[in-house]
Amino acid sequence: MINKERGVAVVGAGIVGLSVGWFLQVHGLAVTIFERHDSGAGASSGNAGWLCPALTVPLPEPSVLASGIRSLVRRDSPLRIPARSLLGTAPFLFSFAMHCTTRRWSNGALAYNAISALAQSAYDRMSDEGVAAPLFDAPIVAAFAESREAAEFRHELEMLTLAGFPTEVTELAGDQLLSEEPLLSARALYGFRIERQRFLDPKEFVQSLADSFRGRGGHIETEAPVGGIRSDHSYVFVRTPGTEHVFGAVVLANGAWLRELAGGLGVKVRMAAGRGYSFTAETRQQMRHPLYLPARRVACTPTRAGMRVAGLMEFASPDAPIDPDRVEAIKRSASAMLSAEVRLDRVSDLWVGPRPVTADGLPIIGLTRREHVFTAGGHGMWGMTLGPVTGQLLAELIATGTSPTALIPFRPTR
Repeated sequence: MINKERGVAVVGAGIVGLSVGWFLQVHGLAVTIFERHDSGAGASSGNAGWLCPALTVPLPEPSVLASGIRSLVRRDSPLRIPARSLLGTAPFLFSFAMHCTTRRWSNGALAYNAISALAQSAYDRMSDEGVAAPLFDAPIVAAFAESREAAEFRHELEMLTLAGFPTEVTELAGDQLLSEEPLLSARALYGFRIERQRFLDPKEFVQSLADSFRGRGGHIETEAPVGGIRSDHSYVFVRTPGTEHVFGAVVLANGAWLRELAGGLGVKVRMAAGRGYSFTAETRQQMRHPLYLPARRVACTPTRAGMRVAGLMEFASPDAPIDPDRVEAIKRSASAMLSAEVRLDRVSDLWVGPRPVTADGLPIIGLTRREHVFTAGGHGMWGMTLGPVTGQLLAELIATGTSPTALIPFRPTR
């Protein structure tokens, strides 16, 4: 058991780190969060904001491997591996490729099912206990240019059903699809309506969560990069510029930078920064539902200003600046499926964020090889969906010493 009198340190103030801290407070623990920039400044601020348990599946699977190979010669591919990044990411890419099998994808989907089933109740608890940002219940509409294009997506939905995850899906064609989302173009001829999902404004929610955490007595140290950690049988020592802090435990939840502190912790799964892009486009009418364009890897979300358009997966340095060509690639990819009511020529809030992607497609949650040192990261595209439930389950493990069953597939030393 940890030394509860010294409290717990959390490294990273994104959706995952804040959720861990918030649920540790539920167990009566004092928590300090250290953030290298400001709370919610990384992958938590500009993503699509979807809470979509029905779509939460491992990224490595056979078709993604094929598209990754094609991306080497297509600059506008939804999955991009820049030539300059090949050498540095080669070990990750090799391990990722080894996991792109149907069997491993199916096993990973089963692992996700158990934790995804708890995802929305974790959000409900936060809402009930002081996190004021709104959650919006809505189906997700997935759209395709033709039925044949939807074969891979339909197969994923069928596999999730066989794995025991409850999904309510209605197939849509022609006018049915356009009546569901009038902002689609006439090229959208086939699709699915996936029930019982949610969406939110990620920046607003993370800020509200940070406010709730502080209101409960928690401390967030911003502009406080953690340079190293060490531990003995009783304490963990966290080093920031000019100071070494003492805690009973520490949780590494610093996203794409997790491996910078994970040396010697027994974390064997390789990770890389899967950078995603987004922007807000003006619309002449309000979106009805979140919209997914799977063949183009683009997600569109209703906002007060119009439509947030998010997409792409680019394996590159997490600190690299935004690439304007990638923004244009999203516009070109989405434009054929969206009507002229979506003003892709009038966009704002350009953003790029490094999503922490593991080679096996599963997050890294739990106790490391080092006593009192835990990790909570590697969620890839599913950080918003799984951040609160990750915090809830990991806080239970830290406070009680007993691991919830749903965390077992995600142990850091697997």
